[in-house]
Amino acid sequence: MYTVGKIDKNIYKCIVDEFVTDEVIITDERIQHIKDRHPNDYERFCLYIPQIIADPDYIIEANKPNTAILMKEVVENNEKFKLVLRIKVKNDPVEYKNSIMTFWHIGDKTWRKSLKNKNILYSRE
Repeated sequence: MYTVGKIDKNIYKCIVDEFVTDEVIITDERIQHIKDRHPNDYERFCLYIPQIIADPDYIIEANKPNTAILMKEVVENNEKFKLVLRIKVKNDPVEYKNSIMTFWHIGDKTWRKSLKNKNILYSRE
């Protein structure tokens, strides 16, 4: 388990009302999942994860409770990303943490489609 960032409760209140912690982690199992499902994305782009968490461009509703999709464009490199984040809430088991579930690099078409077809909970703009 690795700490990869902290959430700003003012930004992330669009997902849940009460936060247990601001620490965000990723586990070895989730890293392997990303490597298996999105080859080379973790190795090439993991350095952007703290930036995505600290300053998402959009937070989109996910299909699971206490979970959301973070979207971020890293302008200086013209790269776009999606990251699924699960927020720990009071009723969760004590061992739960705010956790990255998956992460991947996306193209312009997927970026536009996600913003058009999904429920946007937060926009930095």
